[in-house]
Amino acid sequence: MANKAYQFRLYPTKEQEELLAKTFGCVRFVYNKMLEERIQMFEKFKDDQESLKQQTFPTPAKYKKEFPWLKEVDSLALANAQLNLQKAFQHFFSGRAGFPKFKNRKAKQSYTTNMVNGNIKLSDGYIKLPKLKWIKFKQHREIPAHHIIKSCTITKTKTGKYYISILTEYEHQPALKEVQTVVGLDFSMSTLYVDSEGKRANYPRFYRKALETLAKEQRKLSRKKKGSNRWHKQRLKVAKLHEKIANQRKDFLHKESHKLAKRYDCVVIEDLNMKGMSQALHFGQGVHDNGWGMFTTFLQYKLVEQGKKLIKIDKWFPSSKTCSCCGRVKESLSLSERTFRCECGFESDRDVNAAINIKHEGMKRLAIV
Repeated sequence: MANKAYQFRLYPTKEQEELLAKTFGCVRFVYNKMLEERIQMFEKFKDDQESLKQQTFPTPAKYKKEFPWLKEVDSLALANAQLNLQKAFQHFFSGRAGFPKFKNRKAKQSYTTNMVNGNIKLSDGYIKLPKLKWIKFKQHREIPAHHIIKSCTITKTKTGKYYISILTEYEHQPALKEVQTVVGLDFSMSTLYVDSEGKRANYPRFYRKALETLAKEQRKLSRKKKGSNRWHKQRLKVAKLHEKIANQRKDFLHKESHKLAKRYDCVVIEDLNMKGMSQALHFGQGVHDNGWGMFTTFLQYKLVEQGKKLIKIDKWFPSSKTCSCCGRVKESLSLSERTFRCECGFESDRDVNAAINIKHEGMKRLAIV
């Protein structure tokens, strides 16, 4: 079985917007109350682990007597808040994340509801959701009939737009494709990537281009009285700019990953730590602008859907220092050296040489050479 999500724009009525706002608030309230009680329990039994293991943690149903207004919203949304808190603690104890934090009104406004006894239905541009009943949405593509709806996540953006992400489950066992075409990709700060054939993605650097306009609008926002009507109007302008940049980036990365997944049977990349790279090399803006992590995520699922492969090689593999012609490895190579020159006489663009080496390493993994 495989999962796939479909995202659509929602157009709720005023009454539905009010209920959505209540649901977002109730989910946040329940999450914070359960987190508060867990923290108190941890403090109480921090020296007695056995007693702590025997404790039962609170559930959303516990708060409905004391706070009856919680009954006005979808109970499945509150149940999912509990599951999200449990996952947050699991990630904390496994070392994958920090200690769970309290949510505030500035946090992402969203909630998830589940399909139970046909409570979610689609019909002629409308979707039926628990408590909200029928709500209008822009269905720009069909969900295949063999896809079973599992859950829906409703989100409100900073600009006041509503979106629904419909998670589906379906039978998917793609036949593994015989690898005939392979390409290596070397991460590039300015163009996103350079491939082993010498082609560059030529990423438009949307954030950098909008930086001047963004700075100007943010300065205007900083001069206005927080909470005033003019402040809210200007905040919306800034939020719309950020949303536009994010959408442009996502659109470009989807199209670029689609082209690669369609053209090649196997794509080889380096398993890079982008967060560490941005901090160590002070390349924060460049790294976050091109969205390499998002690009590799898109690329992976697009390849897997077609029975193709994405191979990640070790980040310490000396792709830039190795000669793709004779295999000799240089002792050092500064970032300012953009042309790779080897003692064997081979000369190439530094990034193209690295991409060829990445491709060769990936082909070794496939036992092609």
